Amino acid sequence: MNDLSFTVPLWVWASVSLVIAVMLAVDLIAHRDNHVIGFREAAVWSGVWIAIGLAFGLVLFAWQGGEVSSTYYAGYLIEKALSIDNVFVFALVFSFFAVPDAYQHKVLFWGVIGALVFRLVFIFVGAELLQVFFWTAYLFGAFLIWTGYKMAVSKDEEVHPDRNIVVRLVKRMIPTDPTFHGGRFFTRINGRRVATLLFVALVAIEATDLIFAVDSVAAVLAITTNTFLVWTANAFAVLGLRSLYFCLAGLLRRFAYLHYGLAVLLAFAGVKLILSETPVGKLPIPLTLGVIVVTITVSICWSLIATHGDRDDHGATPGTGDAHGADGGGVTGPGSAPSAPSHGTEPPRP
Repeated sequence: MNDLSFTVPLWVWASVSLVIAVMLAVDLIAHRDNHVIGFREAAVWSGVWIAIGLAFGLVLFAWQGGEVSSTYYAGYLIEKALSIDNVFVFALVFSFFAVPDAYQHKVLFWGVIGALVFRLVFIFVGAELLQVFFWTAYLFGAFLIWTGYKMAVSKDEEVHPDRNIVVRLVKRMIPTDPTFHGGRFFTRINGRRVATLLFVALVAIEATDLIFAVDSVAAVLAITTNTFLVWTANAFAVLGLRSLYFCLAGLLRRFAYLHYGLAVLLAFAGVKLILSETPVGKLPIPLTLGVIVVTITVSICWSLIATHGDRDDHGATPGTGDAHGADGGGVTGPGSAPSAPSHGTEPPRP
C-alpha cells in the first residue's frame, strides 16, 4: 500500500485549514449579494480554484519531493474528474426544487462546507481501516469496481431528491414552508420558525453528496492512505465545485459519454487498491497519473465529438423551472435538467 509516510506538523495542518477558510470567506464575500453568476465570472473563479490546487502540488514538490507531489496530483485529478458527476446531480436538484439562479451559489457554498466535513471524517476512518485491517483493501477495491460497473450501465436511472431518506426525515422533523423566502434557509410564519424550500434543497445537496463522498474518497485512498494528501486533494478539488457547476451547467448534455470514463477510473482505482495487498504491490504513480489523464481526455473528447452540432446545451442554467412544493410534488418539464448519472448508487430510499 502506498502510504508515503512523512511527518506533517500540526502547524502545517492548521496553515492549510486557514488557507481553505480564507478562500471560503473571500468567496462568500464576493457573492454576498446573491447575484446570478454568469459563465465568464464562473470561468474566472474556476481558473482561480484550479490554479490554487495545482500550486499546492508545487508546494508539496518543494517540501517533500516529486513522489509526494505526483501522488497529490493523481488524487486531485481523479477527485476533480469525479466532481464533474456531482455537477449533474446539482443540476437535477436545483431543477427539481426550482431553485432561483441567484440563490444557487449560496446553497452550493454551504453544501461544499458540509462536503469538506464529511470527507474529512471518511478519510480518517477509511485510512485507519486500510492501515489496521489489510483485508479492507479487498472490500474497498471490490466496492469501487462495482460502483464503476453501476455507473457504466445505470446512467439513465432517474434520481429523485424528494425520495432521499435524509430529506424526508428533515421534512418530518422540521416544520417546512413549501416556498422560497429570498435567500433565507429559515423564516418565521405566524411567529413560528420554519425551514424554507431553499433549506430543503440544501439538505438534498448534502444528502446526495454523502453518496459521492464514499466512492470518491475510496478512489483517492486507493492511490495513497496518507491522510494529509487525501484530504488536501479532496479539499482543493471540492472547493472549485461551485464555479465548475456554473461553468458546465449549460453544457452538461455535451458530456454524454463522460460517465464511461469515470467508471473506468473507479474500476482502475479498485484494481489498484486490491493489487496493493498482493505480490504485485502498488502500481507506479506515473502509471496512475497517465491512466487518469488519458481516460479523462478520451471520454471528454469522445463526448464533445459525438454531440457536436447539438443546440440543446446553450439554454439557461438549470434550476429555473416551475416551483415545486416542499413535499416534492410536481415534475420538472422536458429538458429542464439533464439526466443525472447514478454514480454507482442511488440516494438512499426508505
